[in-house]
Amino acid sequence: MSIYVGNLSYEVNQEDLNEVFAEYGTVKRVHVPSDRETGRPRGFAFVEMESEASEDKAIEALDGAEWMDRSLKVNKAKPREDNRNAGGRNNRF
Repeated sequence: MSIYVGNLSYEVNQEDLNEVFAEYGTVKRVHVPSDRETGRPRGFAFVEMESEASEDKAIEALDGAEWMDRSLKVNKAKPREDNRNAGGRNNRF
């Protein structure tokens, strides 16, 4: 499972997030999605930690916290739904 981190500064990078979340346990992976056209971070990230207990501690401590002049939104990441086949059509005859 991973943690969704939203409302991030566009200046944030993986190292910044790794440093903050490491205070709550071992960080396995940090992913900061970037815009395909501009290459800039999109303002959110996903953090994967070694244990669920560490994730819970980080969520409790950081959700709503001020960091880089932003109020963080931190919660359990929801599984991504595969909507690639939707395409705006309902596939009825």
